[in-house]
Amino acid sequence: MPSSTAHPPLALALTLLISSLTTARASDWPHFRGPTRNGISDEKAWRSTWTGDIPVAWKAQVGLGFSSIVVSDGRAATAGHADGKDSVFCFEAATGKLLWQHSYPAQLGDVYFEGGTTGTPTFDGDHLYWLSRWGDLLCFDAASGKRLWETQIATETGAPVPMWGFTGAPLVQGNLLVLNVGDAGTAVDKTTGTVLWKSEPKDAGYSTPIPLPPPLGDSGGGLVAFANTKGYLAVRTTTGAEAWRVRWITEYGVNAADPVLSGDDLFLSTGYGKGGALLHLTASGPQEVWKTKKLRTQMNAAVLHQGHLYGVDGDTTQKASLKCLDLATGEQKWEHPGFGSGGLIIADGKLLAMSGIGELLIAPASPEGFTPTARTQVFGPKAWTAPVLSNGLLYCRNNRGELVVLNLQ
Repeated sequence: MPSSTAHPPLALALTLLISSLTTARASDWPHFRGPTRNGISDEKAWRSTWTGDIPVAWKAQVGLGFSSIVVSDGRAATAGHADGKDSVFCFEAATGKLLWQHSYPAQLGDVYFEGGTTGTPTFDGDHLYWLSRWGDLLCFDAASGKRLWETQIATETGAPVPMWGFTGAPLVQGNLLVLNVGDAGTAVDKTTGTVLWKSEPKDAGYSTPIPLPPPLGDSGGGLVAFANTKGYLAVRTTTGAEAWRVRWITEYGVNAADPVLSGDDLFLSTGYGKGGALLHLTASGPQEVWKTKKLRTQMNAAVLHQGHLYGVDGDTTQKASLKCLDLATGEQKWEHPGFGSGGLIIADGKLLAMSGIGELLIAPASPEGFTPTARTQVFGPKAWTAPVLSNGLLYCRNNRGELVVLNLQ
């Protein structure tokens, strides 16, 4: 009896914490790159400075890979690879309690890197969707982990598996699940997995489909933009009919970073020395505004804040830098060298940047310079996955599958 009554305030505090995290859905991060798919959180009630060690809410081991984390309705999900299997994990977001895990045989896929999972799951209400590198497409009941349907999308469509596999996250649009599979995408019925439209059986790129808002997504059914190995393109969401295509040749066909939207403008950027360009979207198609080699985002897309782009310039084989560019002109405002191939998000006007060696840095998102107000070594390299902020918790993950959740409440 004494052990159960010794600390009632602590028990009450934990209960309230779990309750608040379960109900505070406005700060959820249900799909790749956050609630608005641009790497930005509107969350403000979080701690950006601290003294001493920052509290760790919980830790888990999720296996080899670079999959990001998604958070919805009190649950956090990600994926990893171990012992010849891929696994999708679903945790209680507040405590790290494993709610369910689904594992299946899968190749490691260690071509020029360690291998493991690279895509990210997608929450949609009571469902969780997952597309593996090899084309395994699954729909789970988010609460129980029960498989509601499963299909092998590469086999179903005849689309080849790209060199590094399918890596983008599924995009939910109404009753459709849009996938970067094939030359110009594929859509399935999200309730059954039945293919509704598909494109030519050619290599997909590595970006996640993003919806273009009105007027870019016009009355013809809305548009979705993503990359294949030779360019970026937009298709009509309901039919897959192509609206426009921009030739964009990157070495090895690695068009991986998601396009960055700003009104009627679209910023594209890839690594391997390619660089970036700002395109103005018109009724007749995209028109180039400027191009630059000052921001070459190999994997993680830049994040746009108050007219400035913040992102990683350089490849995993180089000493990549963190940079800030003026969106209107392409002018470089500052450079922070030695950051490595990490990733960042922005919340409440602040950068939450995870360096390639696993150091978290927090700094004002300002074109005046990069001045961290806090920093901590979360884990060791490689940390290519951008952190995720949801309900005061910061989810950090490295390639070895160390998932460390920091309490920034």
